[in-house]
Amino acid sequence: SSGINAEWPLRPGEDPKWRVRLAIIEHMPLLAEQLGVEFFDEKLNSLCMSWLVDGVFAIRSAATSNLKKLVSIFGLEWAQNTVITKVLSMARDPNYLHRMTTLFAINVLAEVCPPDVISKFMVPVISNLAADAVPNVRFNVAKTMALIVPSLDAQTVEFQIKPCLSKLYDDEDMDVKYFAHEALVLCH
Repeated sequence: SSGINAEWPLRPGEDPKWRVRLAIIEHMPLLAEQLGVEFFDEKLNSLCMSWLVDGVFAIRSAATSNLKKLVSIFGLEWAQNTVITKVLSMARDPNYLHRMTTLFAINVLAEVCPPDVISKFMVPVISNLAADAVPNVRFNVAKTMALIVPSLDAQTVEFQIKPCLSKLYDDEDMDVKYFAHEALVLCH
């Protein structure tokens, strides 16, 4: 027996006090490991995904960090079937903070995903966000590209990453321009 009542309603994860939510988030990988994938997917996955769109940055950030730990516990196939598509769909969210969380999540997931998954699923989403109306999203696109370039094959870098970064380098926003330049340097 897991020692946890399977009927536990998990209300503390929705606690209005963000520090309580943060403490719960920090224990989620341990719970996931102890309870297994089936229990996690049935009882905890939607709660973990909801934290990615929390109103408090510290919660979104901790939830993003958890993704890497969960993928390490449950594996890449689980991630592709449950997490990656949900995270990437947040790129279309009207709230720019949620679009930025998509990029932060990609940064973390790229550390545990093979290059083909990054190229096939993540690069198109990142590239689309390069045209975002919000400069903070655009410069985070450049920062994300800088992080993933070492994981990508030369063809992807040459034909997808570099053209996108070149457009960002021509952006009117100085921060976007700066981070695009920093990322372009890594492409050579």
